[in-house]
Amino acid sequence: MSTSNTHTPNPTLQTGSDVTVTLIKESRSGIGYPAVVVRDDGTHAVVRAPWAAPTDRDFGFVRFERGDVFTEHYWRDRWYAVKEVRTGDGTLKGWYCDITRPAEIAPGAVVSTDLDLDLWVSADGATVLRLDEDEFEESGLTERDPAAAARARAALDELEELARGGGLTALLA
Repeated sequence: MSTSNTHTPNPTLQTGSDVTVTLIKESRSGIGYPAVVVRDDGTHAVVRAPWAAPTDRDFGFVRFERGDVFTEHYWRDRWYAVKEVRTGDGTLKGWYCDITRPAEIAPGAVVSTDLDLDLWVSADGATVLRLDEDEFEESGLTERDPAAAARARAALDELEELARGGGLTALLA
């Protein structure tokens, strides 16, 4: 029996350190991009990164552009990630919320597995949009992992309730 305990179940990320954020879709490969740790309390990790795509992307309700900055909130115990989106000059665009499995966080790395459901909340809170419910149904998660699918739906409902009740910013504090 070993008496050393070198494994920390929830290692915290050091403020100011560089990390690689990897976003994985359960049905296909993921993307990775660099970010800087803003804070981490062992449960809730916050990183900041510029818009990582090589081109701008217009969703119709918001446009993500080169120069935009994402402050990304990941939890080790919640089924979502929330990304505050600002222009390069600091103007708030809104919050893009991904329904995910709880984040896997290790020194230098944040891994988030996206479950295809999303929520958009405009900067003024007037627009709250549930997104990609068709993709979620087509993903087959309900058949493959009914418990995870139920958690994902509950997480989307929770975030929508917070957004409509004005509680999203308190969640991110």
